[in-house]
Amino acid sequence: MSFGEPEGYDEGARPRPLGVRAGARTAAVAVCLMLGLGLIGGAVTGSWLVGDSAAAGEKDSFTAAEALWHSVPVDQLFPPTVQGQGAGPGGADRTWTRIAVAPDSGCKDAFDPLLEKALAPVGCRRLLRATYTDATQSYVTTVGLLFTKADAAGMTALDTRFTKERLADRADLMPRPYPAKDTAAADFGGKQRASWAISVLTDAPVVVYAVSGWADGRTVDEPQSAAAAMQSGATTPVAQAGLGHEAQGLADRVERGLRRTVDAPATEGTGTTS
Repeated sequence: MSFGEPEGYDEGARPRPLGVRAGARTAAVAVCLMLGLGLIGGAVTGSWLVGDSAAAGEKDSFTAAEALWHSVPVDQLFPPTVQGQGAGPGGADRTWTRIAVAPDSGCKDAFDPLLEKALAPVGCRRLLRATYTDATQSYVTTVGLLFTKADAAGMTALDTRFTKERLADRADLMPRPYPAKDTAAADFGGKQRASWAISVLTDAPVVVYAVSGWADGRTVDEPQSAAAAMQSGATTPVAQAGLGHEAQGLADRVERGLRRTVDAPATEGTGTTS
């Protein structure tokens, strides 16, 4: 005994085999499946394209930063006046005035031997430095921008080493100041260094640092890193004077200015940054 296909009814109430409807449904499902796969494939492809675009943008920014040392006015990298809102102890505001700019140079004799050795893996393309004093002219701070020869991987490796080994806290890796004749920093030498900060950037081939001291030329027996001097409850003379805040605050703001310059076309610098 055999059976015919079961019947249903079309829109005109005429009998029709149900198998036709099932076949149509199967075809429709297949079409939807194909469309869905197409949309998913398109979305994945789109994400790949976005990822490639983002990576290219990061690479372009890194490359652009390499040339800043000779393509950007000094007043843009080291503004004549730097405002440090909340940069002092207890959130007090600070204002720094530039009193000297060192000629751009290589790194020969620019760092103590151990710091020079620690920075050697990334090389030295150019070194820019400027020295500032605070509003009361009680303190002096040299801030530096070391433009390296390293790629992003090299900068990341150096940052990892500085972080894991806490190299930025070691007094034997303290940066050297830039003294300038006939300024408040004339006597700012190696023995006058009180506090310092070092930041290894991974999105630009640059190491940012700052080192601070008293403007009267007094020597410092126990210098202290900015991170240590800024800790709550720190009672050393360096911490009590706020010299850790001087170094860290100025380094942070020069670094911010550098990042803004990378993100925007180079223009003539304004007189103030914050």
